[in-house]
Amino acid sequence: MNFSGKCLCGAVSYEADSAPIVVAQCHCDECRRLSGTGHAVGAMFHTKSVSLKGNLHKFTYISAKGSEVTKASCATCGSPIFGTNSHTPDHITMTLGSMDNANGLEVEVVIFERDRQHWDRLSEDVASFETQPDWKPDS
Repeated sequence: MNFSGKCLCGAVSYEADSAPIVVAQCHCDECRRLSGTGHAVGAMFHTKSVSLKGNLHKFTYISAKGSEVTKASCATCGSPIFGTNSHTPDHITMTLGSMDNANGLEVEVVIFERDRQHWDRLSEDVASFETQPDWKPDS
C-alpha cells in the first residue's frame, strides 16, 4: 500500500511505500500552534519507507520530555509536511492533511488530550455544509 502527498503549491511531494505504523491526533501546545488549529493529525512511518522531493524549511525545538523535535514545511507555501523526534529516530510522521488520499486511515490514538482546547470539539447541532456556503459576513 502506497501513500503519497504534497504541499499546497506542489513544490514538495512525498511517497510512502508501506502502511503507517500508527495514526495519531495530538493536542500538545506545539502541534496546536504549528497547525493553527486545535490539534495535528499524522501518520507515522519507518523513515526508510518514505521518499521526499522539494525544498523544506525545518524548525527544531526541545520537547517537554527532552527530545529533539523537528517539524518540516514547504519552504515556499509553508504547508506542514512531517515531523521527527529524536526519541524515535527511525520514524517520520507525515501530516494527514498533506496526503493525496488517506482513505482507510483512521485516528488510532489521541495524545496530549489534557491540552485539548475546549473549542476543539463540535456538537452535532453546529451547522455543516458540503462546500463553501453562499454566505457573507455582515458589513
